Amino acid sequence: MGFKWLYRTKFHSDGSINRHKARLVAQGFSQIPGIDYSHTFSPVVKASTVRIVLSLAVINGWNLHQLDVDNAFLHGHLNECVYMEQPPGFTNPKFPNHVCRLNKALYGLKQASRAWFHRLSTFLINNDFTCSRADTSLFVFKRDSCVMYLLVYVDDLILTGNDTHVLKAFITRLNREFAIKDLGKLNYFLGLEVTYTDNGLTLNQSKYAKDILERAQMLDAKPVPTPLAANVSFTSSGEPYSDPTRYRSIVGALQYLTITRPDISYAVNQVSQFLHAPTVLHFQEVKRILRYIKGTMNFGLNFSKPTHSSLIGYSDADWARCVETRRSTYGYSIFLGGNLVSWSAKKQPTISRSSCESEYRAMANTAAEIIWITHLLQELHALPPDRPTIMCDNRSALFLTQNPISHKRAKHIDLDYHFIRELVTSGKLHTKFIPTKLQVADIFTKSLPRSQFEFFRNLLHLGPPSSRLKGNIKVPSL
Repeated sequence: MGFKWLYRTKFHSDGSINRHKARLVAQGFSQIPGIDYSHTFSPVVKASTVRIVLSLAVINGWNLHQLDVDNAFLHGHLNECVYMEQPPGFTNPKFPNHVCRLNKALYGLKQASRAWFHRLSTFLINNDFTCSRADTSLFVFKRDSCVMYLLVYVDDLILTGNDTHVLKAFITRLNREFAIKDLGKLNYFLGLEVTYTDNGLTLNQSKYAKDILERAQMLDAKPVPTPLAANVSFTSSGEPYSDPTRYRSIVGALQYLTITRPDISYAVNQVSQFLHAPTVLHFQEVKRILRYIKGTMNFGLNFSKPTHSSLIGYSDADWARCVETRRSTYGYSIFLGGNLVSWSAKKQPTISRSSCESEYRAMANTAAEIIWITHLLQELHALPPDRPTIMCDNRSALFLTQNPISHKRAKHIDLDYHFIRELVTSGKLHTKFIPTKLQVADIFTKSLPRSQFEFFRNLLHLGPPSSRLKGNIKVPSL
């Protein structure tokens, strides 16, 4: 295969130039499956896992270290025979027409990321780390009272733990095996900016949000208080938008912004459903989302040290929200010790015959996410002693989770949704009623008026780094 030199400018979180990079990249697009590569998949850490680890670090008062691996992919070993042309300046004068056989991975190869992750994970496991089964990009070290967490996202690493001396010793050992750059305290990670406050930290993407506005040429747009107008409906009819590629590019960028901005999750989910054939009206809604971001560019998730460490989920559904398919929109938000760690806003895959059914399905999806989080927390040795709770504002759906006798009303619902009954019956999960006016998951199921939207946004602990979120507002748990 051939090669190419790539040149790139790396920036700091404030937009200033960090360094200029030159890299020799193999032309992996010419590789043939089954001959010079087989598997290519390499796991990357989930956004929910990052938020959970950050929340635990704040709760326990641990330091967060950021590590960077220099030329990470070059550390991976190849199991396949891969040949590449000799690059200029490194040509062997005795054999100018020969090619190179690669013993180690090179950037651009199909299997480069997988080879690097295998090399790193092997080293960590040999050093008494355990690979999490809930998230394979999370590694946990536990010896006596010492605990360390390591998050892996390709060549970016986040390390935290309760023993400073053990952390420094491990970083030294890691640096002997790989070329590690200790960036010190975590402050900028995959476009996520970490700002430390008096009572915790704030996770935001202000630089990334500014880049989106620049790309969309809306830096000078007039801000609006909500991402969508109240009770707006989306349909596929209308005049087609002239540049669907631009539409997809902006909406795709907004999807990554939802990692720290749950307040736009519902709006982004709605505009994402028309990527195949956007209309002029759809693009106008995208521009409204951008105008909302313009006024809240420095907003982010606030993590603080709570008084309790319980796991509470809020589940909600808006029955038959889609006017064309009549499918319901559901959403959930899950808090660990009062810190928001997971949320979702999606359209249900099937039509529900009643609001009770749509709420019941939403609770089942929320329960599945909570169970995954409990498994993760158990591996992190940080599982709260209290059983998790799901808050719902539909009494009929709560009745279905607590009463296994109502077969006639639920016999048409798929069996895989009924596992929530077993969790409640066995005492592993608790369900409670919450009034609609306090149902924080409502922000993920519909567009709301400004007053309601801002109230729920505060309950999500979303605001600028210096904000105290109106001081005493807490997530309701009845």
